[in-house]
Amino acid sequence: MATVAMAGSSGRAGASGAPGPVRTRVHSLSLTGADASLKTLGARSTAPFSMVGVTWNGAHAKLRGTVEVRTRSAADGHWTSWLKMQQPDELPDAAELNRPGVRGGMSPMWSGPSNGIQVRATGAGKTAALPAGLRVDLVDPGKPAAGGTQGSGMGLAAYALDATATDTATATAGGDTSGAPAATDSASPTDSASPTDSASASPSPGSTASASVSASPGASPTSWPSQLPSLSQAYPPCTTSSGSPSPSASPAPPDPMPAATTSTVAPPTVVTRAGWGADECARESGYPTYGSGVKVMFVHHTDTTNDYSCADSPAIVRGIYAEHLNQGWRDLGYNFLVDKCGTVFEGRFGGMALPVVGAQTYGFNTNSMGVAAIGTYTDLSGGDSTASTFPGAAPSQAMLASIARIAAWKFGMTGVNPGTGTASLPEGSSDSYGFTLGNNYSFDVISGHRNGFATDCPGNQLYNVLSTIRSYAAGPVGPVSVTGMSGGAVKSGTSYYTKGAATVSWTTATPSAVISGFDVLVDGKAVAHTSGSARSASISVAAGNHSVQVRATHVRGTTTLSGSLTLVGDTTAPTFPTAPGVKVRTGTVNSTAVPVTVTWKAADNAALAKVMATSPSSATFGPTVTSWNTVAKPGSSDLFALKAYDVAGNTAGASVSRTPTIIQETSTTRTGTWTHRSGTSYLGGYSYSSSSANASISWTFTGRSVAWIVSRASTSGQAYVYVDGTKVTTVDLKSSTTQYRQAIWTKTWSSSAKHTLKIVVAGTSGRPTVTTDGIATIG
Repeated sequence: MATVAMAGSSGRAGASGAPGPVRTRVHSLSLTGADASLKTLGARSTAPFSMVGVTWNGAHAKLRGTVEVRTRSAADGHWTSWLKMQQPDELPDAAELNRPGVRGGMSPMWSGPSNGIQVRATGAGKTAALPAGLRVDLVDPGKPAAGGTQGSGMGLAAYALDATATDTATATAGGDTSGAPAATDSASPTDSASPTDSASASPSPGSTASASVSASPGASPTSWPSQLPSLSQAYPPCTTSSGSPSPSASPAPPDPMPAATTSTVAPPTVVTRAGWGADECARESGYPTYGSGVKVMFVHHTDTTNDYSCADSPAIVRGIYAEHLNQGWRDLGYNFLVDKCGTVFEGRFGGMALPVVGAQTYGFNTNSMGVAAIGTYTDLSGGDSTASTFPGAAPSQAMLASIARIAAWKFGMTGVNPGTGTASLPEGSSDSYGFTLGNNYSFDVISGHRNGFATDCPGNQLYNVLSTIRSYAAGPVGPVSVTGMSGGAVKSGTSYYTKGAATVSWTTATPSAVISGFDVLVDGKAVAHTSGSARSASISVAAGNHSVQVRATHVRGTTTLSGSLTLVGDTTAPTFPTAPGVKVRTGTVNSTAVPVTVTWKAADNAALAKVMATSPSSATFGPTVTSWNTVAKPGSSDLFALKAYDVAGNTAGASVSRTPTIIQETSTTRTGTWTHRSGTSYLGGYSYSSSSANASISWTFTGRSVAWIVSRASTSGQAYVYVDGTKVTTVDLKSSTTQYRQAIWTKTWSSSAKHTLKIVVAGTSGRPTVTTDGIATIG
């Protein structure tokens, strides 16, 4: 067993806010066995780890066979089933691969926090020997120091790290060598060393914490710096705890550096190497090799589990970094990594904006960049030619958008359309299957790893949506739909109304990562600007009708305009062209309630919304309603109050006071025979009844509305109604059920005046009786 402390320094954080380099360790255990085609490691307890690698002697040696592992969860002690590790996809080019000590290896596998391992490697046939020096590498990615913000996103310019200490602690591990896992496996001793220095520093001179788009959509694209003022500021040399240069300290950047370029696209938000806790003292000293410019982006997947929390992504990146270094590579192979939540991580050291030669597409690493999707994206049914241990998954839109965002920025430096552009690269290796050394090959500028190497990477699920990535990267933003307005705006019909303020909302299927911003246009003029992640904005408008649209601007500068909605600015209050009126109506009368109808007419210059009654009781009515049946208390002045609302929220009130009165028979003039009847069912406890034809009873009153109140039964007859000496109608009092205190007939005038109401008994055959119980008036 060999143990390597891959990141032992702790130092001050740069502008990223990270707590400094995070300690990572690789514990390596040898696989043994007398059979050349079968090597194993018995189940055993180990020091904590979260990633597994299997490596062997010789960078060019091939493992023709299968490697399977089982891991034990540190959380619940359960062992997994046998998991098949994948053949490596990413490789450095010859200059890096042929250095002494570089090892071959399987693709590293994320296990999550674990403390037990079992491994078996089987050759493809009985005589197929496995490569020498097989070992399993157990990677502990470590944890950031307390109080840090490692893993948070930062702007491109915010990367500065000054590692001020190097801890060379090592650890030992042992364990049970039996062939089966058991609950009695003894725990291996663990390394207890941890970083102790706290994070505290200011950003490097000339750097900024983030980059933002301030140019108005439709204007000329803004040029963005491709690199910091000084790479030595971005990546300071690592030093020992005493402050003296480390033996592996990075020298000054090469001179000359690659020519500075500008991009027409703002840089994306990236978690820097400092942000995810890279120890710059662990990688090979010096600056990497640079090409002349990035011509092709190769999309990869890490072929690790998709069942990870995005909070673990920085640790996954540290784990891949540690295993690549453990194999003898100069640095992390990928230029960028993207997790399923869309977070972008800086990969290989040397300047994200520069054409750093990575270790990702064997033979085509120069003038290309590798972007790795964290996870496995093979067919869901396992249809890729090389089956994966982990079930395939469809990549998230957030992941696709972030990959596209990197491409838009990078190809904005060269003016190439990432949606349709192609480029040629020469094959740089003599043993890359399907390609010939020195020949030029054409690629889409956004290609899959399989386009440049004999591999299934990045899996069919990701490879089949490269066209989506190209579309996202090239733009424009897809259709934008204004979904509505709120925040003071109310819809009526197909238009919205407001006193002035409104919040406009919209949707688009294009992800925010490739949208630089939105503008809300009122009558064709931009009045509000938002970020690409916003889906609403507040505006204000003057009185009158306005057309509202939303314009989306892609990071490459193209624009997409939505359809329009009508927004009406309205500050004019409704009116009551006709004052409210009150009249008695038919219905049951009692000593405390007279049935009345309140009438009105309300209007608005734009759109009336509703009318509300506030007195003598509350009620709400639609904009076309003009009357309200309610009751009023007799004998007192009642206030009848209304309030009109327009759609914009402007209001106006109107009211009138009226006095309902009940007048009984004591003050009437009667002719013919009338009988006084007593009973609690009558108003005031009595009524008058007559069966004599032509008997009459008259009331003289002053008012604007009157109702005649009667009792009704199956034996009730008809009566003639006279108003001011003129017969106006005949009323039949017959009812299948007995009813008391019924206002059966009403009349209303435009103003209050003196009137006489006379009732004459018709003498209906077989049911001549008429029983009267008074009248109700409105003064």
